[in-house]
Amino acid sequence: MQEKEFTLVNQEYIQLNNLLKVLDLVNSGGEAKIRIQNGEIVVNGETELRVRNKLYPGFIVEFDGTKITVL
Repeated sequence: MQEKEFTLVNQEYIQLNNLLKVLDLVNSGGEAKIRIQNGEIVVNGETELRVRNKLYPGFIVEFDGTKITVL
């Protein structure tokens, strides 16, 4: 599994759909929404279906063979 880190800068959290777009793991916001709603994302060990779930420092996101740690 590939590991990445995402550092929050001047913000308290990032929404799940935006994280996927910023890291170029999806091609569009629409794709992010569909993949989240299809249950393809795991946040802190649980399948996440909320498109705009707020991710805070310490959260771990797993998607398509990539593990992302929010810092």
